[in-house]
Amino acid sequence: QLVESGGGSVQPGGSLRLTCSAKRFSFDIYLMSWYRQAPGKERELVASINNAGPSTNYAPKNYADSVKGRFTISRDNGRNTWYLQMNSLKPEDTAVYYCHAVSLRTYWGQGIQVTVAS
Repeated sequence: QLVESGGGSVQPGGSLRLTCSAKRFSFDIYLMSWYRQAPGKERELVASINNAGPSTNYAPKNYADSVKGRFTISRDNGRNTWYLQMNSLKPEDTAVYYCHAVSLRTYWGQGIQVTVAS
């Protein structure tokens, strides 16, 4: 089970930090990601981080072009938890954000709303 937290409403230029906690996982998670889906649009990958190695700093990461330099994905291996730090938020970042995990199969969180508006 994946549980997201940390969403909400913020003004443009503000920041939010999303957290995804993987609970009751019996197998290793290989890839941790965040996706988002805005109204009328397809779900898109925001960021992903490989779960190999002991340090989040050196783990391979991937970002959508639209969030590079503003969003940072990180993980806490010991707690099977990963984060999305979102800075300099824009109205076009408004969406439902989903965490996603790849283990023996893929898992999705229930989604959490992020709204960026004046």
